[in-house]
Amino acid sequence: MSTDIKSKEEIVLEDNELVCILSGEVKKIKAQESNLQSVILMLNEEYGFDLDDMERDYTIFYEDPETGKTKKQKVNLVIFEKGKSHEQDFIIRIAIVHDDKVKVTDKKKGLSATLENAMGAVENCEFGLWANGSSYNFLQKEEDAIGFDYDFTDLSDFPGEGETLEDLDRADRSHTRTPANDSLIKVFKRSHDYIYGNEGRKKDAFWQLLNLIFCKLYDEKRRFMELPNGESYRRKFWVGVKEQNTEEGRKAVAKRIKGLFNELKTDTIFSEVFQGNESIDLTDKGLAFIAGELAKYSFLDASVDVKGLAYETIVSNTLKQEAGQFFTPRNIVKCMVEMLDPQEHHRVLDPACGSGGFLVMVLDHVRQQMAKEMFPDLEGPFLEEKYNSPEVNAKVKEYAERSIFGFDFDPDLKKAARMNMVMGGDGHANIFHVNSLAYPLWEHPTEIEKINEAIDKSLREMQDINNAYGTDARGKFDMIFTNPPFGAKVKVDTSITSRYELGAYSKAPEVLFIEACFHFLKDRGKMAVVLPDGILGNPNMLPVRKWILDRFKILASIDLAVEAFLPQVGVQSSLLFLQKKTEQEKQLAQQKDEDYEIFMAIAEKLGKDRRGNPIYLRDDDGAELLYNTETKYLARQKNGNKILKIRREKAKRLNDDLEVITESYKKFLKQ
Repeated sequence: MSTDIKSKEEIVLEDNELVCILSGEVKKIKAQESNLQSVILMLNEEYGFDLDDMERDYTIFYEDPETGKTKKQKVNLVIFEKGKSHEQDFIIRIAIVHDDKVKVTDKKKGLSATLENAMGAVENCEFGLWANGSSYNFLQKEEDAIGFDYDFTDLSDFPGEGETLEDLDRADRSHTRTPANDSLIKVFKRSHDYIYGNEGRKKDAFWQLLNLIFCKLYDEKRRFMELPNGESYRRKFWVGVKEQNTEEGRKAVAKRIKGLFNELKTDTIFSEVFQGNESIDLTDKGLAFIAGELAKYSFLDASVDVKGLAYETIVSNTLKQEAGQFFTPRNIVKCMVEMLDPQEHHRVLDPACGSGGFLVMVLDHVRQQMAKEMFPDLEGPFLEEKYNSPEVNAKVKEYAERSIFGFDFDPDLKKAARMNMVMGGDGHANIFHVNSLAYPLWEHPTEIEKINEAIDKSLREMQDINNAYGTDARGKFDMIFTNPPFGAKVKVDTSITSRYELGAYSKAPEVLFIEACFHFLKDRGKMAVVLPDGILGNPNMLPVRKWILDRFKILASIDLAVEAFLPQVGVQSSLLFLQKKTEQEKQLAQQKDEDYEIFMAIAEKLGKDRRGNPIYLRDDDGAELLYNTETKYLARQKNGNKILKIRREKAKRLNDDLEVITESYKKFLKQ
C-alpha cells in the first residue's frame, strides 16, 4: 500500500519534532501543535473536508468599527468552500486551537476573544470550533434581529462536508461519524472528567459513563433489530445541536436516554451485564453534555483498535491495578493472537480475562476472516466497511456466543470485559465470574453450573464429540490466550495449590495457571501465555520446566524487553506458545529424545520507552525516519454513497519488533 522512502536527506527530525499533516512543515512537538494535528485529522477523516481545502496559520483582515482602520487576526486553521481559492471570502469554517492550559473563558485566548471575533470578520463563515484538547466548543453565527450584528449560538456539533445543520438533527440518521485518530479517547476522557469534576460523582464516574456507553451501543444495534409493528429505525441516543442550550431541551434528552437505559436492561444481550437496579444519576445538564459528546460517533463502525484503546484508557484509570492485575499492551495481544491464528471452528478461552483484551482481539481476528470470506471481491476500506454489516454481525454474534469464553475472579472486571465485548461489536460472549484455579470445585455452584451449561451448548452447536473430563469446561478448548496474575502479592489458598502437581514446586499463581490451562485444553490444543522469565530461567524452576516439556510441545518463545509492561509494572517476561500433547505423543517422547524446531525471538523494541512514551525507527545517525504513507478511508456523500479517499503524508513508524516477529513466525511455519 505504501512505499518506504527514507527522507533524512530532505528532512531531519529531532526528538521533539513532527511533520505537519497539512503543510508538510517541520514543527516543534508542543501540546498546542499536537492538538492542532488532531483537529486537522478529525476534520479530514470524520467531517470529510479535504486537506486541499484547508490552510493553517491563516491571517484574517477586518475593519475596526471604532477607528475604521484595518486590523488582522491570525487563526490556527481555516476551511474554504470546496475547490475555491484560498481567499477570505470563501472561508466556511474557522478553528482556534490551544493547549489545555488555556480555558474557554480566557479573556485574551478564550472563545469570545478569538473565535467569535474571527467569525464575525468573515462574512460567509457560519460555523466555528474552539478546542484546547480537553474541550471542544462548536459555534454557529447568525445575524441578530436588527441585522447590524451577529449572535453566536453554542452547538453540540457542526456540519461536515455536504451536510446541513438539519441533517445532524434527523432522528432517522442511521450513521454518525466514524472516529479516527485519538478522537474517541478524547471523548471518553472528556466525558469521564466532566462527570468526575462537575457532577460530584467521584466514586462512580466510570460506571455512570459506562451506563451511557451501553445506551449508545444498544441504540446503534437497534438499527439491525426487528422493531415492533414494522416501525423503521429512529435513533433515541442523540442530542439536537441546540438541545443542550435550554432546560426544556435537556429534560427531553434525559427522558429519552433514561427510557432507553431501562429498555436495554431487559434486552437479552445487555441484561446479563446488569443486575437491574442500576440507574443513570446525572443531572439533566450533565447527561445532555455527555450524550452530546458520545452521540457524534458510531461506536460499531470504529475499528477495534480505536475502541479498545479508548475503552482501556478509562478503565485503566479507574479499576485499581492491584493483585497483579494490569492490561496486556495491545501490540502484545495482537502478536499472540496473530501467531496462533484462531479460526471460526476454534473454541477459545482466557482464564484470567481481565477487561477482555484477548477475547476482543480474537473476535476481531475472526470477524475479518468472515468478512473476507463473505465479500471476496472487496478489499481495503470497502472490505473494512463490511466488518459491521448485518450479515457479518450475525455470524460474529453466533461465533462469540458459541466459541469465546472468559473467566475472571474479579466481578468488576467481568462487567468491564462484557462491556469491552459489546464495544467489539458483540457483547454476548460467555464471560463468567470464577476463580479459574479453583474450577470446577469453586464455592459458587450457580456460576459453575452456568459455565457447564454454556460449554454443553457450545459442544452441541459445534457438533463436537470431544467429551474429555465429562461435561465441564476441562478438555474443551482449542486455544487459550492469557496473561495470568503473577507476583508475590497474589496469594493462592493452600486448599487450591494442593490440587495441582506443580503446587509441589511452586505456590505462584502463574505456575499453577500453566497446569490449569493444560486441563482446559483439548489434546493438541494450543496456548499463548505471558510468563515471568523466572519460570523459564531460574534453577529452582527446573521441575516446572520439565513438567511443561513432558506435557507440551514448545511452538515458540519470545523474550520481551523490560519495557513491555512499564510504566504499569516492571516485570521481565516472555511469551510462550505451547501445544498440548496427546497421550500417545507423551509416551513416544518418553521412549526417545524429542527432536523438533522451536521458533525463538527477542523483542528488543516494543514501540515505547520505560515511561510509556512512543519510540520511532531511526537511521544510523539517530535521526527519526520518515516514510511516505497512504491512508485510505471512505467519505460519505450527501446522497449516502461513499467514495474512496487517500491521504498521503510523511509519517514516523513505531520501533516495534513484534510485527516483524509475527511475520517471521508465519514464514517459519511454512518451512
